[in-house]
Amino acid sequence: MAVAGSAPAYTISATTAVLVGAVGLAGPASLLYSAVPMLGIVLAYGRLGRIDPSAGAAYSWVGRTLHPFLGFLSGWALVVSSTIFMVAGALPAGTLTLSLFDPALGERPWLAALVGAVWFLVMVAVVLGGVRLSIRTQFALTGIEVALLLAFLVPALVRGGGAGRDFDWRWLGLGGFDGPGGFAAGALIATFYFWGWDVTSNLSEESRNSRRTAGFAALCGAGVVFLLFETYTVAINMLLPPGRIEAGGADVLRVLGEAVWPGTGGRVLIAAVLLSTVATFETTLLQATRSLFAMGRDRTLPAALGRIHPRWNTPYAAVAVVGGVALVMLLAAGTFGSVTEVVSDAVTAISLQISVYYALAGLAAVVAYRKLLLTSVKEFLLSGVWPLFGSVFVLWMFFESLGRLSAVEATIGLGGLGLGLVPMLWYWRRGSSYYRPARLDASRSTVDLPSAGGPRYEDGTPYEDGAMATDF
Repeated sequence: MAVAGSAPAYTISATTAVLVGAVGLAGPASLLYSAVPMLGIVLAYGRLGRIDPSAGAAYSWVGRTLHPFLGFLSGWALVVSSTIFMVAGALPAGTLTLSLFDPALGERPWLAALVGAVWFLVMVAVVLGGVRLSIRTQFALTGIEVALLLAFLVPALVRGGGAGRDFDWRWLGLGGFDGPGGFAAGALIATFYFWGWDVTSNLSEESRNSRRTAGFAALCGAGVVFLLFETYTVAINMLLPPGRIEAGGADVLRVLGEAVWPGTGGRVLIAAVLLSTVATFETTLLQATRSLFAMGRDRTLPAALGRIHPRWNTPYAAVAVVGGVALVMLLAAGTFGSVTEVVSDAVTAISLQISVYYALAGLAAVVAYRKLLLTSVKEFLLSGVWPLFGSVFVLWMFFESLGRLSAVEATIGLGGLGLGLVPMLWYWRRGSSYYRPARLDASRSTVDLPSAGGPRYEDGTPYEDGAMATDF
């Protein structure tokens, strides 16, 4: 789920042109230097998940450590970015499907939107069918996608060294950026690359041994996608000049495939991107709907969103709302501009929203573990220094990038966040208990004691029925 959430093939194809447009051939450096603070956020999620497994993830943690208003903003940022991503993903899915039959058909945005909507509705049905069906589907989609990417990677690197430009260590240095602003622009896009591994935290209430499993899975998934992103960006630098990358737009993997295996390679990588896109529909839907479920359960949004289907054990009302809104936005997007323009604007806007809730989650981990930070070097580094570094880096990147935003990017990114003020203030005035939280404190939290008969409080008292109160 963590690998599928970051959608390696889709992200490389849809975002490489945007990254090259921002930093040129310094794309590998952007990914490398952004991975270090991003790992701090991954660690923060893992540490917070150990003391509070919650479908709301950052929404719950930030609200219980920093402030409920900031917690609601975190949950809202995830829901809005996920919904926008449905559009940014469905349009390329439609384009790729059409291009398998006739490349000219893929140039029609309205037709691409229609075909993308069909794929999207299929994944809505899978998510409605329950998490077990979702995971079985994911094993097939992501397994084939990663196998295709790995099979293609070595020939791409070998051919790049022979037919294209040689590898240059300057691609990994800091000299390729246009000052701090250029570095921040690249880091903002790199944030979109990594986004999605945190779906494991949103599924923690539906996972066995969730206090450890969700964080460990996120760590493994982030490591896998980083290696894929870094090596493929290097391969693209070796084989394709920047002008050709930008001309390829959201279809750059097909261009790379044709450069390596003319006539066959393009179709192989189109298949990988299509599988990746469809797979990440599922994880994005899971993230958005589980967040909405948690918000409905807390009465910070309509309570109907917190209802669970008695047979499928899924928040069906939340799935219906996210699916409906995303479908309307998708069909509307098919009438505006090219697929490449829509995806480019969406990537930057989503990156702004991601950076908000990632930064807040990093700070939440430091606050939750503040009383334990000096108990050991491990706690000091993994619960304090690294998450704090990740949070500060993401916040700096957010503010540094504001001056480079276009009007459309600012409207989608910041305007989408601003809309959340309406429901937040409405339900705060209605007295939702979420705005009177029990503080999250790692020093007083629960621990897992499997040998003692299941989860217990630190004083040894077991949970009632041996389960979390929030289990579906």
